[in-house]
Amino acid sequence: MLPAFGWQAVFTHWEFAPVVTAAVLAAGALYLWGAWRVRRRHPARPWPWWRTGMFLAGLAVVVLAIESGIGAYDDVLFWDHMIQHLLLLMVAPPLLVVGQPFTLLLHASRNPLHTWAKRVMRSRVVSFLTWPPFGLAAYVVAIVGTHLTGLTGLILRDPVLHDAEHVLYLVVGYLFFLPLLGQEPIRWKISYPIRVLVLVLAMPVDTFTGLVLGYAGAGTYTAGPRPPGSPGPVEDVHWAGAVMWIGGDAIMLAFIMLVVFMWSRDDRASAISSGWLEAARKSRFDEVVAPASPEGVRPGRGGIDNDEHLAAYNAYLAKLNGPGRSHEPG
Repeated sequence: MLPAFGWQAVFTHWEFAPVVTAAVLAAGALYLWGAWRVRRRHPARPWPWWRTGMFLAGLAVVVLAIESGIGAYDDVLFWDHMIQHLLLLMVAPPLLVVGQPFTLLLHASRNPLHTWAKRVMRSRVVSFLTWPPFGLAAYVVAIVGTHLTGLTGLILRDPVLHDAEHVLYLVVGYLFFLPLLGQEPIRWKISYPIRVLVLVLAMPVDTFTGLVLGYAGAGTYTAGPRPPGSPGPVEDVHWAGAVMWIGGDAIMLAFIMLVVFMWSRDDRASAISSGWLEAARKSRFDEVVAPASPEGVRPGRGGIDNDEHLAAYNAYLAKLNGPGRSHEPG
């Protein structure tokens, strides 16, 4: 029997999973090698360190969810099992997405790998898998199918299905968040209002699942002896529903706010760029018409559309079209 569950148990009861450890180490090593290769090939434009940190943080969340005490208690406490689900579906995948591993692959690789990777990212299969409606549908099916059907208890009692569920959450989470938070070279370039809409549509799925579990009258989805001080079977399911409802909605709301923040930054950058271009246009206009301006007139002082500017511009056009200018084709 495991001891009482708590923060201390999360960081002291580890279960070594060889496949998970090997996959995480391999992914981390390949990513770091790619970042090093980009830095070596382009010293002036190295791979952003914060993207490396995000990707490694995503791998760390996977280890925390599966091999720490959270993974050790996921068979005996359903509410802990739900925390694991949120980590694998809604925390680790966005961090991996922001790390942009496929963009790093394109920057670090050479032909024929570079050409092959680019073709894969633009292929019909990848285009369909990264299509936002498909990602939303996969998210809904994954949440409902693994929590509100007969698969729920079966998964917790079958180690193979349980491991497959972990992989499913990572893949579905990655495909769902990729077109919403990522900047990979995929086909879909989603506008910010559509991104917010997709996230808003996904939020009721967490709410509905949490409410159904929160008002469940009987049943248990765990196996083995329960740790001391843990809630009863029915209360355990209710706690799990609260985790899905409150935790899932809170995380989704945070992503909505993040997308709105990204949207505001892009609009601000566009406004700054537009203002700079307008200033450059006015400056160039002043330079062009200044020689043709009447004495005492300063074109740059009244704005580009005032009467003095208009007169100066007309004088400049007259000079261009004056005698000595040939308009016949040479």
